[in-house]
Amino acid sequence: MKITVETHVKAPIAKVWHAWNNPDDIVEWNAASDDWHTTRSTVDLRVGGNFSSRMEAKDGSFGFDFEASYTKIVEHELIEFSMGDQRSVQVQFVSDANGVTVRETFDSEPTHSIEQQRDGWQAILNRFAKHVEAKN
Repeated sequence: MKITVETHVKAPIAKVWHAWNNPDDIVEWNAASDDWHTTRSTVDLRVGGNFSSRMEAKDGSFGFDFEASYTKIVEHELIEFSMGDQRSVQVQFVSDANGVTVRETFDSEPTHSIEQQRDGWQAILNRFAKHVEAKN
């Protein structure tokens, strides 16, 4: 099943694109809640390139690497990637006069409920929008 989440960012596409793909920015916004954080991030933004983000509970109780390989990139418009378990993700960047809508569509996984997955990915997107708008 595919799940879609989106947010609107009040910033120019160049700033949105940069914050989405810059490891220094990613470690600032990539968490679903305040008790989690991303401790490191790497990005090789090209088809066939990989990215990785180390996500950890701040209390040290749990952590995991979120890793994927880019399958399609259209600058300032689209990023597609495949995760290690073969699930795919599409991220669309749609500019308008007031900023950019960022829309993520991803294959669900069987461990967590659809609602948990949607809520977690939406929370991360909301933090992304706040991060970019605070820097704008």
